[in-house]
Amino acid sequence: MFRKGKRFSLARRTAAGLAAVAVLASACSGSGARSDDDKATLLLPGTAGDFQLNFNPFSPTQLEGPGSIFEPLFFFNNIRDVEPRPRLGKTFAWNADGTRLDIEVRDGVKWSDGQPFTAKDVVFTLDMISKNPSMNGTGYKGVATTTDDTHLTIEFPEPSYMEGPQILGRTVIVPEHRWKDLSTPANDPMKEPVGTGPFMLEEFKAQAFTLKANPAYWGGEPAVKKIRYVALSGNQAVADALKAGRIDWQSGPVPDIANVEENYPGYKAITVPMNQTALFTCSNAALGCQGPQTDVAVRKAIYYGINRTQVNALAFENTSSEISPGAALPDRDEAVISTKLQEKVAPMQPDPAKAARIMEAAGYTKGGDGIYAKDGKPVTLSLKVVAGWTDYITAVDTISQQLQQVGIKVTAQQLSWNEWSDARGRGNFELLIDSLGQGPAPDPYYNASYFFSTATTAKVGEIANPNFARFSNPAVDTALAALKGMDPKDTAARQPHLDTIQTEIEKSIPYIPVLTAGTTSEYNAKKFSGWPSKEDLYAFPALWARPEASEIIMKLKPTGQ
Repeated sequence: MFRKGKRFSLARRTAAGLAAVAVLASACSGSGARSDDDKATLLLPGTAGDFQLNFNPFSPTQLEGPGSIFEPLFFFNNIRDVEPRPRLGKTFAWNADGTRLDIEVRDGVKWSDGQPFTAKDVVFTLDMISKNPSMNGTGYKGVATTTDDTHLTIEFPEPSYMEGPQILGRTVIVPEHRWKDLSTPANDPMKEPVGTGPFMLEEFKAQAFTLKANPAYWGGEPAVKKIRYVALSGNQAVADALKAGRIDWQSGPVPDIANVEENYPGYKAITVPMNQTALFTCSNAALGCQGPQTDVAVRKAIYYGINRTQVNALAFENTSSEISPGAALPDRDEAVISTKLQEKVAPMQPDPAKAARIMEAAGYTKGGDGIYAKDGKPVTLSLKVVAGWTDYITAVDTISQQLQQVGIKVTAQQLSWNEWSDARGRGNFELLIDSLGQGPAPDPYYNASYFFSTATTAKVGEIANPNFARFSNPAVDTALAALKGMDPKDTAARQPHLDTIQTEIEKSIPYIPVLTAGTTSEYNAKKFSGWPSKEDLYAFPALWARPEASEIIMKLKPTGQ
């Protein structure tokens, strides 16, 4: 099921030390001619610090696994509305009222230890998820049973159409014979992963690990023979490695992004507007949030105080685009963006006068230092960002200066990824910068069900997954419940509920919209062919996306260069 976890673990979160560059250089066979193995090895930047051995696909600290080692039943493209591609599954069908999902799985598939895969493994995985709340990020309530080795049925207590892409596309299947005796499956590090996927763990070291092609993969052995992950020390180290041809793919910023092909010979870039950059706020005082940001007036003033055009230019090299305050994507979701919104998109230019009116109407007055205060308490906030995320650091520094002009003092605070992630999960923050993900299918329902549902949040001090803002709104919960049971093809019936969700989000803005992030990836087009393109976006082209990255890797073909 959905795990927010380390969503950027292979994109931004890179801080390991310069020694890793030497490891990566050796993986490229140094300065001499490369062997055939090297030519078919995909070199990737990895996680922060020393790698911690953990291939549990349900763990927020997993290194790798969903899609590559462990497979879902189908692959759903969350950029384009196209038919899902079969993986372990072959067919699926709903009954007339969306309370039963019938699934046929592949016959003859084997786990990487040689044991047969059957429908019983799917039922075991789903049962395990339902019994472990920390693994059940979508509130799965189905009851699965097998009819034979290749068929299973999931019965739901209520219409559950929208559960389809979650169960079929984002739930990776694990082997019952290896997992059935685990006492804490959500936390077991799974040091020797056994899956059905196209890759297997070959070697693990603290500074690098390697996956090798599965020679017995049911879909045929991949053309990419090895995937080598190596830790690097921040965005600049990744850019340097890219420049030297020491990595083949990375998702994140590099200097002068518009001229990648000139600056990085042999490489190309692709940018897709998808995830939504926002200032996350611990917004809900009833759940324990503390600070000025718990007042919607302060959040609204911040919203109108941001100069998004300037932030885009200085922090994101103009790769980002407009963002809707109702949290639907302006491009992909244009047909369902609510006409009832006060603003279809957030203003790209600041409106200091409007910010002032909002603050003063809420009882705030400016002190001699130009900062608003109420009841003797100045509006001063800390904004947490991960050290090494250079684009986000520039963004928060820029926003802090902008908000000073509207009477709000924001101080940026750089943390390690682990510190930042823990604060985000437990609600121990006032503001932090992050992005909202979009879910398994091209539908704004998923973004809302993840980040704006009462079911996915928790009191401060407890781990939220992934409603980190602690937002809770009965009208939104009711609308989400109604949408869950509706056939997604019934657009007319769905729209009033989407209207409710978007307008209620706009009223509260617990995640203050900054920009729709242009997720940019740079890739080695000289060494491999088959990368996604604007004309063929067969998968969201982000290295950190799971299981999308595996779809891309399976499409790649070494060119022999």
